[in-house]
Amino acid sequence: MRHGVLFSLGSVALAFEVAAQSAVDVARPEERQKARQAVVKEQEKRAKQTSIIEFRGQQAFAEKELRSALKEEITTVQDFGLSAARADDLAFFLEVFYRKHGYAKVNVHYVIESGSRVRLDITEGPRFMLRTVIFDGNAREPADKLFEYMVGPTRERYSKLEKRLPFVAADMEEGTHLVDRFYIAEGFLDAVVDPPRYKFQEQSTEVDVLVPVHESRQYFFGSVSFSGQTVYGAEALRGQIVDLLQRPYTEVRVADIPRRLQAYFKARGYYDIKVEASGAPEEAVNGRVPVEITISPGPVYHFDGVTVNGLTRLHPSFVTKRFARLNGKTYSPDVLDERFRTLMKTGQFNLLQIKPVPVDGNLLRLDISAEEAKSKEFGFWVGYDTYEGALAGVQVGDRDLFGYGRPVTASIEVSQRSYKGEILYQDPFFLDTDFVFTARAAALTFNYDGYTKFELGGRFELSRKITKYDEAALILSVRHVKITDSQIKPEFLLGPSGYLVNTIGLTNTLDVRESPYVNPRGFLIGNTVEVASSALGGDIEFIRGTMRVGYYLPFGPKALTPGVVVDESTGTPFQRWFRQSSIAFGARAGITHSLTTSGSAEATAIPIDERFFNGGATTVRSFGERDLGPHDNHGHPVGGEFFTVFNVEYTFPIFGELQGAIFTDAGNLLPTSENIGLSDMRYAIGAGLRYKLPVGPIRLDYGINPDPHPDEGFGAFHFSFGFAF
Repeated sequence: MRHGVLFSLGSVALAFEVAAQSAVDVARPEERQKARQAVVKEQEKRAKQTSIIEFRGQQAFAEKELRSALKEEITTVQDFGLSAARADDLAFFLEVFYRKHGYAKVNVHYVIESGSRVRLDITEGPRFMLRTVIFDGNAREPADKLFEYMVGPTRERYSKLEKRLPFVAADMEEGTHLVDRFYIAEGFLDAVVDPPRYKFQEQSTEVDVLVPVHESRQYFFGSVSFSGQTVYGAEALRGQIVDLLQRPYTEVRVADIPRRLQAYFKARGYYDIKVEASGAPEEAVNGRVPVEITISPGPVYHFDGVTVNGLTRLHPSFVTKRFARLNGKTYSPDVLDERFRTLMKTGQFNLLQIKPVPVDGNLLRLDISAEEAKSKEFGFWVGYDTYEGALAGVQVGDRDLFGYGRPVTASIEVSQRSYKGEILYQDPFFLDTDFVFTARAAALTFNYDGYTKFELGGRFELSRKITKYDEAALILSVRHVKITDSQIKPEFLLGPSGYLVNTIGLTNTLDVRESPYVNPRGFLIGNTVEVASSALGGDIEFIRGTMRVGYYLPFGPKALTPGVVVDESTGTPFQRWFRQSSIAFGARAGITHSLTTSGSAEATAIPIDERFFNGGATTVRSFGERDLGPHDNHGHPVGGEFFTVFNVEYTFPIFGELQGAIFTDAGNLLPTSENIGLSDMRYAIGAGLRYKLPVGPIRLDYGINPDPHPDEGFGAFHFSFGFAF
């Protein structure tokens, strides 16, 4: 697995552009002069902004903060000149800024000193804090729930952990509107929330807020009657909306009934389904509102042909064949959505639109409009890895080989330890089925601690999604490995130094994480089993199996994102949160067992490069890469035939995309598959930093070894890319 920090093509392109610009600066002095002029111009602009406005009397905020708050107004004055109206705007918006921070009695007076300069005299007054919010008349809804809506606008600017909030009258008024919307969403159709009343304490700078509430009656859904052709019966249809009917009555929920039932009918082929729902609160009995639902299902539609337009390079059959098996089948929007997602994942399209069009005989023709993505690719990357050191690579590819949507790429990567070249070919619809065929040919050299190898080989994989989250694959691998240099002593620890190993294996991955690359939530289970046999033409024989389990849970302190919004499906106002912290659990294990004997009492039949290694950025982080486990007489790691790794990591935000982490790891590496278990476990306790990128985090970790052996270090640093496990 690659642990280095790799930069995407976009990032590298930017770096290349900067490097190229630097070269131009060296070669062309006039460019340096332009750059200096740009800096001077920016300094003059800032100086001009400073000369436009002068602040007097401010104590609570630095001048830089005030200028930032008036940035747009100052720019307007700078661009269009100073006038009494624009000076008044400066004073007004500065008062708004102060009031948003609790300075309810602030006064800002402007004085135009010249045609291009204005002075703002500020009388801040005291900062008022919110003491209590009292709701009068809330018999059915608890005050603490109403309080959260009331202070929601202020919470946008302050942490939820802040115990004392400033008093902001505008926020209180907005909060009463949110409370009113909350009551409506809870079925109090006649509820009225009066404007808030304020009481300023005489001996302090605290404010009490009184909010009169007139709840009135709470309404619920009453009898639900169906008319028209229900097809599936009233009880079956009621089951599709039972969760709505169990909640308080609102017009928004009534409007959601047709959407629910239309989706139910469309999934069964009723493309022209029409549903109308109406409630009559004026006819409510004991707060129960009757609802009438009218259904006009129309005929059942079936899929017909497919038309495609917008393609220039890609052959239309690449698209039409994905829908060929639908001909004659009952229309289903879920099936169309699944086909759409499958096509978009190929990377062949920037835009893809599928529009069902009714034709004769209750058939639906699929008119597909496509915009192709660029087929030719070129990229390069640079990075650094704790084990491999500096690295760089280049890649060229064509994602639409011969116009049939089959991508092929070639890449070369060089690091301080290795050279690698690879060609990758993929057929996303092998033989026009749902199988994905991948072929990979590679050649590499790698200088490990203790030995250097050369490897040449290929890998063929046939994979298929079993369910939305479960994927299985059949893998055939052919590799020739030669140990070109070795310092392993005694030599029998090295195993065979030149061999052909051919394996066949199965993998299964169940991945229900929401976002594997950004902020995973959910669990992951992966298993592999592979067999190397002389029947496949290889020199060595073994069976190998691995298992991986991971669980990822965002949780912890939460903070509001800007705005309290309303759920479009229910009409309920709610506060949107982002999860600040997460905890992850991981467990891995693997075993390799030789199917032959070595012919020697001491030598091993498993070559060193086919064994497991432990320690490093993704395993037990108190050890260097591959450094946990058996070593030879000179301290070189020699690997083992059984390993375990257990990880727990807590991640928390620091600033922006920067995160902190604390972790604990445990694991072992045993020399032989004849004696497996949890003996000789080694541990790590550590902390690190994460910087989130769209494709995963950059990580810096330090793991401490709590019980180092005499020949082991206190801990290890790791600089890497991607999630640890």
